[in-house]
Amino acid sequence: MTVDALPRRSERDTAQPGGLARRQVHAVAACYFVASFAALGLPPYLTAILPGLGDRDGSWAGVLYIVPTVFSALGAPLWGRLADRFGRKRLLLRAQLGLAVSFLLAGAADSLPAFTLALVLQGFLGGTFAATNGYLAAALDGARLSRALTLMQGSARAALVAAPILVGALSPWIDPHRQYLLMAVLPLTAAAFLSLLPEPRPEAGRAVAAGSDAVTARGTDGDGTGGADTGNGEDIGNGEDGEDSTDGKGVPSAVAETAASEDPRRAPLRVLYAFEFAFVFATILSFPYLISLAEERLPGVSGTTTGVLFALPHLCYLAFAARTHTAFLHRPHTGIALGFGFVALGLAGHAVADSLPVFVAVRLLLGAGLTLGLVCLSVLAAEACRGRAPGRLFGSLEFVSKGGAVAAGAVAALVNGRFGAAAPVLVGTAAALLAAVAATALSSHSRQRWSRS
Repeated sequence: MTVDALPRRSERDTAQPGGLARRQVHAVAACYFVASFAALGLPPYLTAILPGLGDRDGSWAGVLYIVPTVFSALGAPLWGRLADRFGRKRLLLRAQLGLAVSFLLAGAADSLPAFTLALVLQGFLGGTFAATNGYLAAALDGARLSRALTLMQGSARAALVAAPILVGALSPWIDPHRQYLLMAVLPLTAAAFLSLLPEPRPEAGRAVAAGSDAVTARGTDGDGTGGADTGNGEDIGNGEDGEDSTDGKGVPSAVAETAASEDPRRAPLRVLYAFEFAFVFATILSFPYLISLAEERLPGVSGTTTGVLFALPHLCYLAFAARTHTAFLHRPHTGIALGFGFVALGLAGHAVADSLPVFVAVRLLLGAGLTLGLVCLSVLAAEACRGRAPGRLFGSLEFVSKGGAVAAGAVAALVNGRFGAAAPVLVGTAAALLAAVAATALSSHSRQRWSRS
């Protein structure tokens, strides 16, 4: 994986009190990559798995593909709140062990109902992305957190590219259905490594400063993002919020969230949630029917070529995420607007692409938009964490993200059946254009507002 999103040793290689060192963040990213392998690698083979479970035509593949997503969305807010109350490490381990149990049940299932139940449990008991982000956000903040979130997205992109290839390579020897049993070893391994990491505890001084009457505002960037400051240059942290909970050192965590929510310069969470939903919706719309569109426009194209076309945007992220983070760390709303713009251009190009070079070009355009959008969403999420309970925040963000994915899948299926394989990319183009206009307006408004403050 080429996303080196964390600071160099000369910047900050050792952990702050209760925080995480750079090598520990890399270990968390590696564990997330390992756990994601089965979750992302096996669903493309549902049409090969289901005939052995009684669904001869694989007609339930489309529904079962989104079952884990739906139940992950439903469970994420609950697990996020529990993480804030009982510890992020415990809930991260729970997510990994939940995946392992669900994979074992899926691999051992001998009927369609049993397999469906296993996928339900995979979604509800999993949720490793939100759990991982909540764990990191409890120990990191500001630029270090946004770099770590960027790295987590890199782990997801790498797994999305590599996992289906490995599953396909193993298929001649191990049936994809029984590979669930083999893949259960991966989250178990991840859980074993994660158990060696510390429980993150934010510095008590941050929470104390958050409750102080001397809180002053830290200068925001040109987008109007930024958090509160204690007056001595130290950011308000993301204390463990919850019902009457403390940060582990006797400081009520609700104090930090209250102080942060009273900061009039903090962008409301609904802006982050709206961008997350719109971005996931616009980008996911093209995924389910890309191969059908490529085969329709490029007769005789090989499966390897279509696989490379599918992977190109994710490879772009792996190659350029770190540089993009550096370039847009202080102007994430501008990056979001550009990201939506590139997504719109790339999706519109899919509708007219009729040769392999054109397909490569529009996939690269989509990759540029994907990279800008995901990186800048990570920056906004890191800013939103200041003074807020990370488990609850990332649980809610996961709910919104999965909701966007489910909506995209449903709309893609509807318009594809009615208007053809090019219809989903046109709907995605319209959604991305609307979001780009909204993000541009918000970025311009923020710059004007803060230039007068």
